Amino acid sequence: MVVGKWKFSWVWLVVLAALGACSTPDDPAAPPEEPYFNCREEYHPTRGRIYDRHDSLLVTNAVHYTLLLPRLPKFDSVAFNKLLGWPAGAVQARCAANRTPPAYPPRLLRDTAGVFLPPVDPPRPRPRWQRWPVPLTLTAPEAAALREKQAKWPGLTIIEQRGRGYRTRVAAPVLGYTTQSAAAFLQQAQAAGRGRYVQRLRNGGVESYYNALLAGHWGAYHPITDGHGRVHGSWAADTVYRPGQDLHLSLDVKLQAYAEKLLGERRGYVVALEPATGEILCYVSAPTYDPAVLTTPVHSRERRNLLLSDDQPLLNRPALLANPPGSVFKVVNAAVAMQLGAIPADTTFYCDQSLVNCVHDHPTARNITQALKYSCNPYFYQVMRTLVNRQPGRDTCAARHQNLALWTRYVRSFGLDTLLGVDVTRERPGYIPAPRHYDRLYGACTWKYPTIASLSIGQGEINLTGLQTANVMACIANRGWYVVPHLVRAVGNSGQPLPRFQSRHRTLVDSVHLAALVPGMVAAMQRGGTASLANLSDVGITVAGKTGTVQNDEGDDHAAFAGFAPADKPQIVVAVYIENAGFGGLSAAPFGALLIEKYLRGKIAPKRKRWDWWLRCGDLASQGQDE
Repeated sequence: MVVGKWKFSWVWLVVLAALGACSTPDDPAAPPEEPYFNCREEYHPTRGRIYDRHDSLLVTNAVHYTLLLPRLPKFDSVAFNKLLGWPAGAVQARCAANRTPPAYPPRLLRDTAGVFLPPVDPPRPRPRWQRWPVPLTLTAPEAAALREKQAKWPGLTIIEQRGRGYRTRVAAPVLGYTTQSAAAFLQQAQAAGRGRYVQRLRNGGVESYYNALLAGHWGAYHPITDGHGRVHGSWAADTVYRPGQDLHLSLDVKLQAYAEKLLGERRGYVVALEPATGEILCYVSAPTYDPAVLTTPVHSRERRNLLLSDDQPLLNRPALLANPPGSVFKVVNAAVAMQLGAIPADTTFYCDQSLVNCVHDHPTARNITQALKYSCNPYFYQVMRTLVNRQPGRDTCAARHQNLALWTRYVRSFGLDTLLGVDVTRERPGYIPAPRHYDRLYGACTWKYPTIASLSIGQGEINLTGLQTANVMACIANRGWYVVPHLVRAVGNSGQPLPRFQSRHRTLVDSVHLAALVPGMVAAMQRGGTASLANLSDVGITVAGKTGTVQNDEGDDHAAFAGFAPADKPQIVVAVYIENAGFGGLSAAPFGALLIEKYLRGKIAPKRKRWDWWLRCGDLASQGQDE
């Protein structure tokens, strides 16, 4: 029994030895195990470029060269200027211009009489000048020339940075910036004690609004490959690569440059758009500035001036400045009154100046057309009164609330008292008062029509932005609908804007009532109308528009104008607002006419070319032009 047991164990040992011999790596018949590699591939996108509506390149990617000039014991400025091809004294002048200012003086406020008030904030210690190193901007050839002679100029450092390159000096509020590119500007604002001001008014433009599309998304792939490059799955989750998309703006850069030149250093805004599509053709916030100032490190002095300027050039006026529209709003009140059946289009109201002052000397307005032509304040006072007090003699609290609430609802359908949703980073909704507003101020049943009568002429609590004013005119031009205004007409190669900028929004006013306004708006541009100076009939263009003079208790009145052309088939809508410019028919209306003519004809008639200079510093009456 013992012998048999050992014999069986030897058999198993022989079998196991045979199996071991088959699996040994020294066996030449066995194929070697093929190695596998965990790879990682990264793709970083290039930021998309920005074009105007005619495919002119506005913003691209560029390499910026900055020379950090230290304080050297010996520095041959003559030879340095000669090396870089600069004129004599250029390096000294650039150093003086690019040194960081020593202090930000306290802002001095003025009272209504123009007298300086004592500073409220405690004085801060004056920092010392940043003398060295001084940053100087170099072009690519200048940087190459300096690097070639680097041995002769020890101690100089050239920093190479990739960023945005601007091919234009206009449209700063439209182009904007990214937070990363404007880091030096934001830090300077904080150091100047203006950080909260900048946070409130900062405007990243399309660079910020469309940042995700412009920047794209870097991709990381993790394939498992063999020695022959064949892929055998992945060893980690992949990140999908998306290239940066180009933006094609709706902006006409030539029209933009012309409008900025016309406004000059005056304060105000201009918005021009195509009513059928909502594409913004021109978007000016004045005073203007070079878009490169906020993103280029060497422009410290210019940024300081922007931060401390009383004119607030950083304010994105078309989107953030909400003011009473003045008489421009009369077209909305007239349309709503006709829609609600308060008046027909042929209603006659006498110019009763005991109701409200009328600054125009004109005959009695026997219908809406004549009332718009003369911009008769008493006429529209009575239009609104008829709307609020539908049944004379039965002026009850409930009726006033109901009728004013109905007016508010119809007015808001023009895109007012709400955010339009324009592709700008910050926008204000404006304001249209409802009955509860007056209930809070005066009590539920203590206010009557004279309390709210200023609404009839676009004053009082009504506030509109420039974008909303232009959108109101687009509603009239389209006879009852609008597309949300937008600055980008196409993203990438799609040829289309974002989907929400392709749908129509309808007002609650029928097209027949909006069409009834057009003859009066055309008549306003003719002899005897409030905007007769803006008539373009000599070049075959029929303009429909409405002027406005916005009351200002702190100085000269503001001038406003809104209109469209051609009147029968509108191609352009213009909204102009010039602060402290007085009567709208003498400044804002001629300004709008020049823009319309420039866009539709591509040039200005000789008789109006001198207006360019006149409108930069005043109105046409101050230059002796009255008809």
